Formats: sequence, structure tokens, C-alpha cells
Amino acid sequence: MKILLTGAGGQIGHDLIGALVAGGHEVTSTDLAPRPPSHAHAGGESWQRLDVTDGPATERMFEKVKPELVFHLAAILSARGEKDPKLAYDVNQTGTWNVLEACRKTAVKRLIFTSSIAVFGPPPSGPLPDPTPDDVALHPTTMYGVTKVAGELLCAYYTKKFDVDCRGVRFPGLISAAMPGGGSSDYALFMYVDGVRKGGYEAFARADTRIPLMYMPDGVRALLELSMADRSKLTRSIYNIAAFSPRADQIATSVQRVLPDAKFSYSPDPRRQAILDSWPKSLDDTAARNDWGWKPKYDLDGMSDDLIPRVRRMLELGAILSSH
Repeated sequence: MKILLTGAGGQIGHDLIGALVAGGHEVTSTDLAPRPPSHAHAGGESWQRLDVTDGPATERMFEKVKPELVFHLAAILSARGEKDPKLAYDVNQTGTWNVLEACRKTAVKRLIFTSSIAVFGPPPSGPLPDPTPDDVALHPTTMYGVTKVAGELLCAYYTKKFDVDCRGVRFPGLISAAMPGGGSSDYALFMYVDGVRKGGYEAFARADTRIPLMYMPDGVRALLELSMADRSKLTRSIYNIAAFSPRADQIATSVQRVLPDAKFSYSPDPRRQAILDSWPKSLDDTAARNDWGWKPKYDLDGMSDDLIPRVRRMLELGAILSSH
């Protein structure tokens, strides 16, 4: 199958490209930035420069590739988006519009949209339900969340109006051995990365901070399973998906099972902590489980056991160079 990715240079793209290439698909990866060294995959993939905020360029890329399936990953995440709201709006809002229009004009039949728990926020009447279901009033507190809400609505609109089969997931915080791109859940990954490379980490979140998290192999599998699900069995366009929802100090305890000498402390950053506190503590993903058989494979300790050796190998190879 011919598959096109936008924003392929990000955290999700690294693992998704590998899975698609291993599945024998013809993959065109696009991003505004050059291919990161960690994104090298053997055969079956090409890398093209694309700025999704450029509508005509996006349409030309779709006409050139003629993809049968598109994964729209390009986005500016929550923490970075609060520093530059205009950039977040341009990439997340205008970029999504341009990608949907390119799908419509070039007869792409299926688009996978990556949404986020950032669409949620504290309702005026009180805290979010725990777990939080798919259908609650959405009160995002970040530009990232605002644009993801709009993207979800655009997906439903293009599906109904133009028969562009747009479906997607609301991702929890995603954890992998690839460096993240400025999300508010980054503290969780740095507990692993700095636990290995520095013997500890001072988190920018409180010890009792609790949000939904997911290990990247489960996240990639969710995208693949949803992309191939029978449309007639889907009852909605966008689905909550869930895995586990640990407190920050529970992540530390899980890391210390593998790295017993690692030390962790907590120094909450008011801006990021406010974002974290606005999100659900856990998600109800009943619809995803019922409609397309979603089920996570990794719990927190399972992730720790698998991830820490991967982080160690990435550090040895020099593939994790970024600093928080």
C-alpha cells in the first residue's frame, strides 16, 4: 500500500515508519526538517520536505505520491505551542485543513488523525470524570488542545461531507526511546533518559501528578489497527485510547526496579503543571475496545523493563542528544 506521513520527523514517526516498512508498505515520509539520523530505515521509504502550512505544496505532494492512506502527524505540541501560539495555530489548524483538502482533491480515501488528551480541560461545573469518557464537553487550556478539538471536528465534517474517511485517536502522553518534541508529559520520559544517563532526574511536575500514559509500541499498534479497521464497525471518528495512568512518583518507583540507584525529585514548573492538572487522570476507552478491538499490551512495569535497555542503547549510539 502507498502510505504518506506528515510530520514524520517527530516522536511517533520514528516508530511508525519502521512498522510500516516492516509491513512491506511503500512509505513516503514528509517533514519540514531533514530526516533525523535516528529515523534511518532500510528500504521501502523515501523522505520528502513538506511544509503542511503551504496548501499548494501539500496538494502537489499528494498528487505526486498518490497515497492510499495518510497518517497526519505534523503538529506543534502543548508546551512549545504555548511559547508560540501562532506557530501552533498555523501548523495544527491550517496544516490539518490543508491536508484534508489535499485528501479531498486527490481522492485519498483514508486519513488517520492524531489527536490528544490536550482536547480536555476542566469544565466550569467541576473536575473531569475519572475515567474521562469520549463524549464530554471539551475545554482545552492550550492552543495545542484548541487546534486538536478543531481537527477532530474537521475530521468528522470531511467524513460526512466529502467521504474522506478520517479517523483518529486521542493519545495519552507517549513514551519511547526517541526524544519528544515539547509536550507537557515529557517529564515521564526524562525520568527514564536521565535515570540512565545521569543517575536521576528533577521532574517539572509534582510527585502526585497523574495523567494517562502509553508506551509507543502500543501507540503505533493503535494507529495501525484503527487504520485497517472495518469502517462499518466504527461508531465515531475519534477514539479515546488508554493504557495506564501512574503518578509521577510511581513512575520513579518503576524505574528504580531496574535502576535501583536512580534518584528522583520534584520541582513543579507552574506553567507546565497547570497544563498537566487540566488533563484527565485516566481515560475511558470502551468505544475503541468494542469497535475495533483495542487493547494495550504494556503496563507501567512492562514498559520500564523494555524501555530502559532501549534508552541505554540509544545513548550508547549517540541517538539521544537533546537536553531538556
